[in-house]
Amino acid sequence: MAKPQEKVSFVERLKQIGQVFSFTAKQDKWFLPLVIAAVLIPVALTVLAVLLGFGLIWIPVGVLITLLAVLIVLNLRSNAAMMNVAEGQPGAAASLMENMRGDWRVRPAASSTTQFDMVHVVIGRPGVILLGEGNQQRVKGLLSQERKRLSKVIGNAPLYDYVIGTEEGQLPVRKLRTTMLRLPRNLTGKDVNALDTRLSALMARPQMPKGAIPKNMRPGGKGAFRQQRPR
Repeated sequence: MAKPQEKVSFVERLKQIGQVFSFTAKQDKWFLPLVIAAVLIPVALTVLAVLLGFGLIWIPVGVLITLLAVLIVLNLRSNAAMMNVAEGQPGAAASLMENMRGDWRVRPAASSTTQFDMVHVVIGRPGVILLGEGNQQRVKGLLSQERKRLSKVIGNAPLYDYVIGTEEGQLPVRKLRTTMLRLPRNLTGKDVNALDTRLSALMARPQMPKGAIPKNMRPGGKGAFRQQRPR
């Protein structure tokens, strides 16, 4: 079951907004000029309305419009900045899915290779979704293996698969959220719970990564696993 979101205090919420503001300002050179414009334009219109005799009621209205404009700029530019940073980072697709609103059950790197190719398994109202990241050829092999493995337990649930990337035929990270939200809602909440239970049982035993084992993870020479005889 999806965990209910914890309540965040007003002070914590302000801290989060401050962190997002600072992050976006560092990543986006147009952010601060747009914020300044979002403040000055409503303030100027409010002052003009008061001077023209439309009443002091426009002061609180102007304050609300200013705050709304700043939040809109912050939301749009911070999302764009996060997408730019996430693009090309291993595991970015799983991280974005875990932070999406709605009932999405994400299993990051359900299958992977030692070259950091991975396939994430997502369960939601559309069905089962496979998101592959890494080298396109190796990821296609992982996706094929994962489809065969999941076909044993998903029944008639729809199965979608995407390769995350910027090349032709791939799904860019920045379009992942909108693509997921546009998928049809094929399953009920009860169906999602049942499917999640079956996949949990299937994935209880983790798979070994495909590919050559790094030297620092290889066992030692002969006798490395032998137990010492008691004296």
